[in-house]
Amino acid sequence: MARARLFTSLCVLVFFINLARIVFAPLLNVFISEFGIGEATAGLIVTLAWIGSAAPRLPTGWLLTKVPRHYVVISSGSILAVSSAIAATATTVEHLMVGAFFMGIASGVYFVSANPLLSELYPERIGRVMGIHGAANQIAAVVAAPFVALTLFVDWRLSLWAIAVGAAIITVYTWFVARETEMPSAGQADRNFVAGALSEWRLIATALAIVGFAVFVWQGLFNFYELYMIQSKGLSDRAAGMMLTIVFATGVPAFYFGGDFADRLPQIPYLLGIVGVFAVSVIVLTMVESLIGLIVMSVVVGFVIHSLFPAVDTFMLDTLPDSTRGSAYAVFSSLWMATQALGSSAVGTLIEQGYSYDAVFTGGALLLGALIVVLTIFERAGRLPT
Repeated sequence: MARARLFTSLCVLVFFINLARIVFAPLLNVFISEFGIGEATAGLIVTLAWIGSAAPRLPTGWLLTKVPRHYVVISSGSILAVSSAIAATATTVEHLMVGAFFMGIASGVYFVSANPLLSELYPERIGRVMGIHGAANQIAAVVAAPFVALTLFVDWRLSLWAIAVGAAIITVYTWFVARETEMPSAGQADRNFVAGALSEWRLIATALAIVGFAVFVWQGLFNFYELYMIQSKGLSDRAAGMMLTIVFATGVPAFYFGGDFADRLPQIPYLLGIVGVFAVSVIVLTMVESLIGLIVMSVVVGFVIHSLFPAVDTFMLDTLPDSTRGSAYAVFSSLWMATQALGSSAVGTLIEQGYSYDAVFTGGALLLGALIVVLTIFERAGRLPT
């Protein structure tokens, strides 16, 4: 029972953790007006939150070899509560940027420590646990925009204060529940960060080869999704926003079912299949013009790509031994996040050079498809580690 309460508390905490990364995007127009800044500076606020999410992952992996996982998880909630309060009290844009960066830091610390902890709490059903936890995380992406819209009736700072208060309450609750829970001893064998990561380099490289370019394409796609729908598909601003909401909303069931399937299916073929279907769905998306077709393909793209995240977490956390799980997963997570971050910049650069959205997205999907064909041949030949 205590273990179930701890899991529930982590699902609530991850909601606030992810909301903190996403909440700045719908606030950009407010920041431009409030602080008298331009779009580039406003965009930097969002970028800092994501840089903050990537920055602590390697140091956190080292910390996990010295400190129990649940202590680090609880510290991430504390960081989020304090940094959200800092952002909520910002009087200058520099002040706000500091808050945004440390809100991102909280998410990086959380994911690197919480995912191994959950896999060790429920070693017999890692995929399902990752799926439910990921669905709670994804709900934040769905509700972020309407949540901000509601708080704007009072004050934009209310959205950040709500995150600060919510994070503080659930962190305190998690602390008390963790004290009553018998923690797994699996992580005690992971005591050498560098050696642990190096010993699993083939597994890390394999996972990155399968999913690294996929999330690179995805990051570029979803960050420009609304503009793509407006400029290339001729939709209104409202309809384009609806399409992006559909993409994120389908991620909620995708996390749940994606994790459940990861427990049942051969893991590497399953990952290759997801990425292959994602590549095909992006190509089809560029070919569709009707509103109904765009809705259907937004559902497909959103469901397929979001099912990838619990699948790859299950593959890594289920395959890695106790003696290297925290260290190797931290290295994988750090490199994977860095790969994702480059996607938007690459798409923006190509668009500015005169390429169309359809050409950029089709080209990325074709390269991804070719990569998956090569990796599938390697997998059939038994050349990929399992």
